Amino acid sequence: MTLTLEPGVRDARALLNPDDFMAVTATVAKDNPDMGWTMAERVVVEGLKFVAVAADGTERGIAPSRVVDEGWHALILHTAIYKGLCERLGGFVHHYPEPPDSGRYDPEFIDRTMAAIEAAGFPVDQELWRGPDNGIVEVSASCQHAPNCGPIQPMPTPQCLPDPPPPAPSAQQTA
Repeated sequence: MTLTLEPGVRDARALLNPDDFMAVTATVAKDNPDMGWTMAERVVVEGLKFVAVAADGTERGIAPSRVVDEGWHALILHTAIYKGLCERLGGFVHHYPEPPDSGRYDPEFIDRTMAAIEAAGFPVDQELWRGPDNGIVEVSASCQHAPNCGPIQPMPTPQCLPDPPPPAPSAQQTA
């Protein structure tokens, strides 16, 4: 399938090479056997958009919908792909899971996230950003992010510490 975008509109699929995109999509499809491949691709694309906005460090107070979170989870499971993605985007986006709680869902929070994605130049697949009981697709993700959960923000890349010195020889070793 060829996707034609209007000038100035960013293509989230281009954030990964085709093989990596397929691997992440396969994870979503495997973890959600009732979900078709096309829907799994849509979920990954929205997850990529979310990570792109979260990694740039300018947006605070954003979170994925429960469906989009499934795409983010699949990205995280592919650690090398996710690390490279975050490095290219400007910052590592940590995940702070929360158990699902539809009472915690805040439509204004999701609206703010969708607005940030659009401001970054990505079109939003609004169907996948609906509330926890969206009636569109069920996902296996067992967390729901909300304003009061852990901060979703890029963190500076930690600097590697030097290897610790070897332990001092014991009395037996010196005898």
